[in-house]
Amino acid sequence: MQPRNASCAVIGAGDFIGAAIARRFAAGGFLTFAGRRNGEKLLPLKAEIEAQGGRLEARTLDARSEEAIAAFLKEADDAAPLEVCIFNVGANVRFPLTETPERVFRKVWEMACYAGFLSGREAAKAMLAHGRGTIIFTGATASVRGGSGYAAFAAAKAGLRAVAQSMARELGPKNIHVAHLIVDAGVDTDFVRGRIAEARGAEAAAGIPPDTLMNPASIAETYWMLHSQKRDAWTHELDLRPYGETW
Repeated sequence: MQPRNASCAVIGAGDFIGAAIARRFAAGGFLTFAGRRNGEKLLPLKAEIEAQGGRLEARTLDARSEEAIAAFLKEADDAAPLEVCIFNVGANVRFPLTETPERVFRKVWEMACYAGFLSGREAAKAMLAHGRGTIIFTGATASVRGGSGYAAFAAAKAGLRAVAQSMARELGPKNIHVAHLIVDAGVDTDFVRGRIAEARGAEAAAGIPPDTLMNPASIAETYWMLHSQKRDAWTHELDLRPYGETW
């Protein structure tokens, strides 16, 4: 791979989608900064990427902290001009409405909406100085419609979508591409398979037909495509789902 003099920041670099995004941008030559709550969990990913000739810096990061986000993105920008920032914090929880604690509702909003605002704002500061950049937000089905038991998650994700739209309108004319990607299906993760097992049994979770859950690597390719688009045909919002998903 040909190293670029540019950095990519992945905020919310979890084991599945976030890790796949980090792999894809590192493979594309970016100096990739990956942040998550427990940064030590990124060390196997760092070793994997570096063994393949890529570059990854792993950091412990609280995306709800203004100071932490500003420092994380400044470090990435100081190492190489910040060209891509991807906000991938999840915060998917399910609670019956009358059993949703105030603390849970507030925390989910902080993680999935407020932290996205902080990340986009700080990334924009660096990118405006460079005259270009890409900011991508990970959305979900809850970004566009609420569901039973998902009042907290839907409120946060819908808010994040509105933040992304506002940023796109403000920053697009300044050569910063802002995109919002709706992941409208289950992703092939231990968490999703666990929920399927709870709802339908272990055999159902083990016998899921191929390509009916989303492969994180396939999702990561879409982030790469969005960043690679020419500015005369930028996509702001794009939804992804497997071939067999109803919608």
